[in-house]
Amino acid sequence: MTAVATNPVVLRRVGSAAVVKVAVMAVTGVLGLLTSRLIIQNFGVEAYAQYGLLASLPSLLPFADLGLAAVIINAVAEADDPRTDPRTRRTIVSAVRLLLGAGAVIVAVAMLLTILGAWPVILGAGLMPGGDVVAGSCLALFGISLPFTIGPRLLVGLGRNTTQIAVQVITAPLILTMIALCVAFGVPAGGYLAVATYLASVVVTAVALVVAARVLSPQLGAVARDVPRLRSVPGVRVIDMAWPMLIQMLALPIAMQTGRILVSHMGAVAALAEYNLGYQIFGIALQTISAAGVALWPIYARARTEGRIETPWRPTLWFLLGGLVIATTMAAVAPWLAALVSGGEVTLGPTMSAAFVCFVALQAAKYPIGMYMTDLRGLRFQVVPALSMIPIALVGSWWLIPLLGGAGNILAVSAAVVVCQVVPNLAYVRRDLARRRELRNAGSS
Repeated sequence: MTAVATNPVVLRRVGSAAVVKVAVMAVTGVLGLLTSRLIIQNFGVEAYAQYGLLASLPSLLPFADLGLAAVIINAVAEADDPRTDPRTRRTIVSAVRLLLGAGAVIVAVAMLLTILGAWPVILGAGLMPGGDVVAGSCLALFGISLPFTIGPRLLVGLGRNTTQIAVQVITAPLILTMIALCVAFGVPAGGYLAVATYLASVVVTAVALVVAARVLSPQLGAVARDVPRLRSVPGVRVIDMAWPMLIQMLALPIAMQTGRILVSHMGAVAALAEYNLGYQIFGIALQTISAAGVALWPIYARARTEGRIETPWRPTLWFLLGGLVIATTMAAVAPWLAALVSGGEVTLGPTMSAAFVCFVALQAAKYPIGMYMTDLRGLRFQVVPALSMIPIALVGSWWLIPLLGGAGNILAVSAAVVVCQVVPNLAYVRRDLARRRELRNAGSS
């Protein structure tokens, strides 16, 4: 067994994921910009600000899957034949049961918050009159779609990350079509536009699940039959792998995805609109990097199963350089895109663009090492640093948002990423690679 820095499989999967994601984001980006322009011109800046605020709710709730993404991806990636492996089937059954319960809880919480009128308190001034009902409807749709999210996870575990990315191409056309129909027929839907993003999400996750079912046939048919058989088909223990992932999914959104809410409370509507537009433009870079990075997960998982050492150093360097190039390019065209999308009503300042360039580069650098750390030891190590991000990001945002607007939040989060993710994860990977080499040498001697 030899250590491998980068092999053709890594290059092919990462490269294909990046290429397909760029193609998808090209379509999504163009249609998303058209959608934003349609909203601003026909429903106003306030409707656009609420649309971005509510559409971002899922980014605050990645913990809703209870950390089961790691369980599903690792179970499928490590199986010799995931289509028939009984352990894989029981793992998926356990995950689906938990996701059904989590989805039901989210729907109940959505109804309760709406009845209590608590949404304005949570979401701030960016919420329009009547927006509480819309927020409740969006969250309820998110809960209903939660069990379907095993589809994309299964495809990633199967090494078909490119397929699950390609499925996402239907999202933007669905959203644009629904909003365009509202404009064409004069429907006064300004406050309800965010619902379109959730309906599109339900469709996309359902399609991904159907594709995964065909690839894994007959496995998911057996899963569907076994899920209600609680006594005759007991599940497997998934908490060992799920709990460290769950804690991270609880901590990271608080640290990294509360920006819109903080700006909504501490800034003006114009600042929130600029923040939304910045994330929409630079989100193209962030999502491309994320898609390419996730492609590494099953490669490192399979390498662990086979006793191979697959180092993340070279991918980390390439991801950092790629992130800088993509983000700098986006920053160069950002003022033009902002003017095109908003008709000059929303501007994207140089401070916001510079903050996003920094953030994108750091996110890119952390992906390969993060995907290497998806075994139980690596996931557990990341718990304390993830929790430590919360005070750094929130205190930094509280200090910087009044000075720099939305850019202050991006810079505060960037600082938290450096201190709590990039630096400690690099140190962990270095030690873990040394440990694996020692074990390999001891076994061969």
